[in-house]
Amino acid sequence: MKKNKLIAPFLKWVGGKRQLMPAINELLPKKFSTYYEPFVGGGAVLFEIQPKKAIVNDFNAELVNTYNVIKNQPEELIEDLKTHINESEYFYNIRALDRQEGFDELSNVKKASRVIYLNKTCYNGLYRVNNSGEFNSPFGKYKNPNIVNDVTIRAVSKYFNANDITIINGDFESAVKNIRKGAFVYFDPPYDPVSKSSNFTGYVQGGFNIFDQVRLRELCDKLDKKGVKFLVSNSATQFILDQYSDYNITFVKANRAINSDASKRGEVDEVLIRNYE
Repeated sequence: MKKNKLIAPFLKWVGGKRQLMPAINELLPKKFSTYYEPFVGGGAVLFEIQPKKAIVNDFNAELVNTYNVIKNQPEELIEDLKTHINESEYFYNIRALDRQEGFDELSNVKKASRVIYLNKTCYNGLYRVNNSGEFNSPFGKYKNPNIVNDVTIRAVSKYFNANDITIINGDFESAVKNIRKGAFVYFDPPYDPVSKSSNFTGYVQGGFNIFDQVRLRELCDKLDKKGVKFLVSNSATQFILDQYSDYNITFVKANRAINSDASKRGEVDEVLIRNYE
């Protein structure tokens, strides 16, 4: 199947998988029925593979709303994005909306437009929320951010509507509850922190802890027993290596720029874990 190059992530997401795509592509199963991605994030792998049938999930309700708006109301979203301005005071006013009464009354289009605008204009382009679930990245001072990425939005919308793509918002376990043999699951959870200081818990309020990592590995064991193929990406910590010692582990190098300590940025070991040859 010829891939559409215009179908690409519309947000910059922490731990985005674009740079790991060559390694992931090499390890993908040759054939599968339904594609599952319980931590879809920015969707780099989904948009690279472009499966005809997929169930994608994320715990972040704002993110899932943005996916749904792109699927169902792309033109309204594009029009709303055109109203934003790349200016500090305006940025902080838009950022503050989730701290004010009436935020829940905003339309789905306005909420999605806000997420994309903040993502394109905030510092480092990283979506991040504090413990109260409020967006907290500062203004990025970019000269020409691509706020209205209409080409990508239309291409992604067309892909969602031309195929059988289900988008859900919930826990990763519930995302695969009716899965059958023949399906394939790609898990890209928030990574196990390499050091306590690098613990980036910016995806969803409440973060993702060591018990969640164990719960994920237990889910992988269940899928394995069912004959469902899975691929997991994570950091190459001893804890993760011990958890998945029964499976095939491939080490990959990735450039990571989110550590606050500059000396710890650069290439780090990550792992791709799978239960098939």
